[in-house]
Amino acid sequence: MSDAEREHVVTLLNKAVGRGMITLDEFTVRTDTALGAKTRADLNVVLLDLPGMVNNEVARERTELKNTMSTTTRKGHWVVPNELVIRNTLGTTNLDFTAAEVPPVVNVDLDVSLGTVKLLVPAGSSVDADAVEITAGELKDKVQNTTMGNPHFQLKGSVRGGTVVIKRSKR
Repeated sequence: MSDAEREHVVTLLNKAVGRGMITLDEFTVRTDTALGAKTRADLNVVLLDLPGMVNNEVARERTELKNTMSTTTRKGHWVVPNELVIRNTLGTTNLDFTAAEVPPVVNVDLDVSLGTVKLLVPAGSSVDADAVEITAGELKDKVQNTTMGNPHFQLKGSVRGGTVVIKRSKR
């Protein structure tokens, strides 16, 4: 159980208040319960009776995107896991985080061979790509910001004969 999961549920509860699904008093009680939750079951109980309010972050802690000689694209609204593994061989992976539900910290593990990975991160975010090992390839970090922003993307892994491009949205 992470603080990020608790914060995500509080964000969902804020949306529920805005939609008139719960009162401010209910919000206070549910927020106290969420912030004190010890298990995911404790955390999910505050959302059970709210239609359309789902704690996606609990279910999506780690996702692996595999790509061989093809293209993988994520854009628009999508739920970003806490850990994202990208395995790319002779392909292209395009990830646009600007309209996604992004946790405060995203760990990106790269395993790229002769492929290209393009990351478009939201305004105000930060990226640390110091732990990426490049062999006969290129890392184009146009964000060049290792200080903490929100969200923060932590990249690691290896790129062999490939390219990683990191850009920030201008919006």
